Amino acid sequence: MPPQSGNRDERHRESAGHAGVVRITIWVRPGSARPGVGGEHDGALIVRVSAPAVDGKATAAALAAVAAAFGVRPNAVTLVAGAASRRKIVDLTGADRAALDRLLAL
Repeated sequence: MPPQSGNRDERHRESAGHAGVVRITIWVRPGSARPGVGGEHDGALIVRVSAPAVDGKATAAALAAVAAAFGVRPNAVTLVAGAASRRKIVDLTGADRAALDRLLAL
């Protein structure tokens, strides 16, 4: 895995060549007693889900939670990397950059 820099803009940016697509890094916390989206862990947006990290259940729940938090349809969230990792990279189509800044500040 390539080293992660501390620059938030490198982890959360609009993808070049794709109008309206925002690429973000998320940190999934499976089995959480209090599901939700917000906060930051090592530059990644924290996504807490109650689903266990078994058979992709936590990943599916995390993608649905991200869609709800950004107010986009579930099919507007695409997993780019990290299917079996807590750190995932996702593309959001039609997402508002201001919503990302607000969620990171929680």
